[in-house]
Amino acid sequence: MPSYKLTYFPARGRAEVARELFYLSGVPFEDVRIPMEEWPEFKPKTPFGQIPLLEIDGPANSPILEPKGFEFGFVGDNAFESAWVDAIADQHKDYMNEMRPALMVYMGFAQGDKEQLVKDVAVPARDKYFGILEKIAKENGNNGHFVGSALTWVDLLIADHASVLTKHIPGFLDGFPAVLDTVRKIESTPKLKEWIEKRPETAF
Repeated sequence: MPSYKLTYFPARGRAEVARELFYLSGVPFEDVRIPMEEWPEFKPKTPFGQIPLLEIDGPANSPILEPKGFEFGFVGDNAFESAWVDAIADQHKDYMNEMRPALMVYMGFAQGDKEQLVKDVAVPARDKYFGILEKIAKENGNNGHFVGSALTWVDLLIADHASVLTKHIPGFLDGFPAVLDTVRKIESTPKLKEWIEKRPETAF
């Protein structure tokens, strides 16, 4: 089995789904979390000046741009489900691009009027994307997954983001009960629950 070393900041962020997939798959990996003050020194050592960064069997560095690079089988049970997983992930990417100005302020990386950003940026983006997810969750039978009947990496992607939102903006997703119910069921998956309970506590 290859050896894996995953490097990111001391946060969940863009690395968390990969970490969860490693853990759920029972694949050992080295979870390296670089303090922000060490990033300027480490940055030139990366291929594209960004992380997450994966090393497989040594220094063959490969930047992780999408968590689906760590599927380990969590892609749906057939081609139709896999296509839906990718389609929802594309919607998530578009939504995150729209949400970024508000999230940067809420996470302390930028200055701005939080209330105004929620009104002008976050609410329209939320209503469009989570409206879609609400419909998808219902059409999938409220079975605890957004696609099919087994855990996929897009379940993890949505659940982790929803947990960040509800922590930083309480009540923000209350209008989407099917989404919240699905997220609760995802997070109650025994192995995932075990990871959530043992991982370092971070704001995001």
